[in-house]
Amino acid sequence: MHFAFRPLPAGPEGYAEPKTTAHHRLANACGAPKDRLNSLTAARGRTKPLKGEQMSIFVRRTAGIAAASAMAFGLFLSTASAGTASPQAVVETYADIAQAAYEDSLATAGALDAAIAALIAKPSQATLLAARAAWIAARAPYQQTEVFRFGNAIVDDWEGKVNAWPLDEGLIDYVAASYGTEADENALYTVNVIANASLTINGRKVDASTITPALLQDSLHEAEEVEANVATGYHALEFLLWGQDLNGTEAGAGSRPASDFDTANCTGGHCDRRAQYLKAASELLLSDLADMAANWGADGEARNTLLADPQAGLSAILTGMGSLSYGELAGERMKLGLLLHDPEEEHDCFSDNTHNSHYFDQLGVRNVYTGRYRRIDGSVVDGPSVSDLVAAADTGLDAEIRTKLETTVTAMAVMKARAESVEAYDQMIGEANAQGNAVVQTAIDGLIDQTRSIERAVATLNLGAIAFEGSDSLDNPGAVFE
Repeated sequence: MHFAFRPLPAGPEGYAEPKTTAHHRLANACGAPKDRLNSLTAARGRTKPLKGEQMSIFVRRTAGIAAASAMAFGLFLSTASAGTASPQAVVETYADIAQAAYEDSLATAGALDAAIAALIAKPSQATLLAARAAWIAARAPYQQTEVFRFGNAIVDDWEGKVNAWPLDEGLIDYVAASYGTEADENALYTVNVIANASLTINGRKVDASTITPALLQDSLHEAEEVEANVATGYHALEFLLWGQDLNGTEAGAGSRPASDFDTANCTGGHCDRRAQYLKAASELLLSDLADMAANWGADGEARNTLLADPQAGLSAILTGMGSLSYGELAGERMKLGLLLHDPEEEHDCFSDNTHNSHYFDQLGVRNVYTGRYRRIDGSVVDGPSVSDLVAAADTGLDAEIRTKLETTVTAMAVMKARAESVEAYDQMIGEANAQGNAVVQTAIDGLIDQTRSIERAVATLNLGAIAFEGSDSLDNPGAVFE
């Protein structure tokens, strides 16, 4: 999703709300009927709030987790580099972190690919669960790279291949009857490539007798220029591993059986082609991640573009922090779902992993400000940071930003703990769930608050006019219901 940007007013106190932007949803994620926005109350059950001792236990537990997290994160931040830093050195650290995070994303996607191969070779509940676990593990480093998308055209142009959402899953495979059979804006809404060896796209016959990475990339992904036709990336794999989540605000994620990949005892039909699709999408993800990791390497285009103009590089860093914090994460990924109380409005909707995606997005924002990233092997990439530059100009502002980043990380940790012990994220944003709504809103408030200070940092560093992404859900909530 892309939204209009607005310039930042000049001056040290130059914060203004981001420009209102048009909101468009082209897809119905996770299997809800296409007209769900017109029948929110009737279409799903209600979430029951926690009561009595259950709530008391949760409060005590999450308070302890939050306190421990704050202490750990405080130690983490205290080791950030100090002293005078140059813009070039800061941009080099930023590029080093990007390279490491994309390399980690590639490594975990490799483990996912191996788990998928094992599932295809011997479909069972055990191999399916192992593949799902590998997918969730792969999300952790990747989500920490999303902060590089905004401000870096090379990443933004590429990102749609690996992390586009939501998706019309009927393009890929079978769906429940509640999904419907057609959508005015998408002729391929239920084309089901897994069940059909021949397709018609833009009036042209397409041979889909063998499902290959090239077919997914060149013919299916965003076919007929419809953004909802997501055929590649993490969420296509997620749908294939979990299937639709048809639980509304009741507990449970998607429940695709392992037998959907078992050619000897096939359920769902076309198990050989479903396995082909799963493997092709996995191989394509590996290829795409390898390309982006190389872009941040020593001779990579992304790195060299920023180092050629370090001041523009600093603008890219702050653009990424502010846009992900405000318009994308606080707005489109969180506040929108909370306004609609719609369980379909979640990022990792088939797997109920949304809480982790949001949490690691916030860690990505913190990583680039502090110039420090902990890799999947435990090693640390760090160096001169934006924090150093801000501290040199205004120590109070640097402390303020660090504190606000910390506050939001803690709010995300509380949300993550709730998702892992009480109820999933899609239940948290449901109607009649005051406690769950409040947990999500607290994280949103933290994201908005840190954006205000990030904008002050832009002015303090004399970076001129920088545009952050906005969202109707924050700037013009009434438009969401139009």
